[in-house]
Amino acid sequence: MTASNEMTINLAVFGRTQSGKSAVGNSLLGSLDFESRYCPRSVTTHCSLGRSCRILGVTRRNGCELALRVRVLDTPSYPHSCLSREQVRDTVRSALAHHFGKEGLHLALLVLRADLPLCLDESDHPIQLIQELLGPTWKDFTAVVLTHADKAEEAGFSEEEYLHSASSTLLSLFCSIQHKYIFLDNQKSTMKEERAIILRKLLNFIRQNNYQVLLPKK
Repeated sequence: MTASNEMTINLAVFGRTQSGKSAVGNSLLGSLDFESRYCPRSVTTHCSLGRSCRILGVTRRNGCELALRVRVLDTPSYPHSCLSREQVRDTVRSALAHHFGKEGLHLALLVLRADLPLCLDESDHPIQLIQELLGPTWKDFTAVVLTHADKAEEAGFSEEEYLHSASSTLLSLFCSIQHKYIFLDNQKSTMKEERAIILRKLLNFIRQNNYQVLLPKK
């Protein structure tokens, strides 16, 4: 939180290569701060912090409009095509402490593709990294962003039908994080209206968590 007429939320994005992690960060910021493109290898090799301008029309307090500022930490994909597990972990841990060590992290966003099945059996899944970095309360500070929801829709699945057909692994994950998940339509993610909807949902998750923050440590 900042001045009485402003609110700042701190977010960090995690995910596999080509999950759309950096694109999610850009959508939240309304900018092109993070490099996002197709590549047969991991594109992001270091952490980068992006800051939005003042965003109006998203949230209110006591009947008055608040200006929202969003700070997003983009992290290297995990597993990574060039960096070891230890290198990714140490890089992200240092960046979290540096950028959010004083103000705190509101949410870690685990980016998953809606058009691909979720398998959590691998020891190198991004959720293992989140657990290691955030500690025992990671479930309170983690939300899932399902990208490529437009492809699921093209296949004939509404959000309700998608959840009805989803694997028990994905549903169990949703349950463990108190159903903090968002569907992101990649075709609409750059639209101002879509961005406002996503930000309102994230603010609702933060509000449900009583505006608590996690203070990362090196």
